[in-house]
Amino acid sequence: MEFIVSLLAAIPGAVAQGLIWGIMAVGVFITYKVLDVADLTVDGTMCTGGAVFIMMMMGGHSILISMLVATGAGMIAGMTTGILHTFMGIPAILAGILTQLGLYSVNLAIMGKANQGISALNYDLLVSLLKIRNVTLFENTIIRLVLYSIIIIAILYWFFGTEIGSSMRATGNNQKMSRALGINTKLTIVLGLMLSNGLVALSSALLTQYQGFADVNMGRGAIVIGLAAVIIGEVVFGRIFHNFALRLFSVVIGGIIYYIVLQLVIQLGINTNYLKLLTAVVVAVFLAIPYWRKKMYSPKLKKLKGVK
Repeated sequence: MEFIVSLLAAIPGAVAQGLIWGIMAVGVFITYKVLDVADLTVDGTMCTGGAVFIMMMMGGHSILISMLVATGAGMIAGMTTGILHTFMGIPAILAGILTQLGLYSVNLAIMGKANQGISALNYDLLVSLLKIRNVTLFENTIIRLVLYSIIIIAILYWFFGTEIGSSMRATGNNQKMSRALGINTKLTIVLGLMLSNGLVALSSALLTQYQGFADVNMGRGAIVIGLAAVIIGEVVFGRIFHNFALRLFSVVIGGIIYYIVLQLVIQLGINTNYLKLLTAVVVAVFLAIPYWRKKMYSPKLKKLKGVK
């Protein structure tokens, strides 16, 4: 009984974190699923957004301006990776690693030290750990994050229906054919990386508000968490969510599922030092499920074809 009570008490926090990281995972979805590019920049960008946001707020700027500048900083990081990849011929995965490595020093320079704190008691923040319970409906962190997620998904759904958005999707499906149709694939890849890392930086700004600080290591392993949300969402909802907006929404739900499972594991008493290992195992298993499913059903399909 005590276990259930403890788990239920932890779920609101898990849902809030899942929503924040779900927005980050939408950024990963854009590169991983839409562009078909392996981008590791996000481990650095997940700190950059928070670092820029917290220093802007401490400098006296409004929360809206601070979040916009943080998002812009993430887009610049994505553009850097895109330029390294498309115009300098560096493989995407290595370009992301190089940018991520450089961002560690940049993030330290932005904050001046390894971490900086901010409190909801001193600043009027959009989301906060302190605003999960005992607040009015529209001040509740979870309600606000749900609304932000819906707005972001709606904007992305509209954007990917435009000419440039459709060009990005075409580039991810078949670069050679896209070039043959006159699409500047180098430009669409750079724009896609900018959009992806902008979303990651935006989620980082939200995470900084939620937890009350930005830390130079807060993005470590972010790509794995993002992939976990993408893969979980795809495996659980892939058969019923075919619309692009619903696919984006499934990624956010995947982030929530991931953090609820994480809380369950923590409540079971597993050493928190093994959480990264657990994440890697979860991602590996969910990545393998489609392959296993295909291997299981392929012999049956062959037999059915043989009968015909």
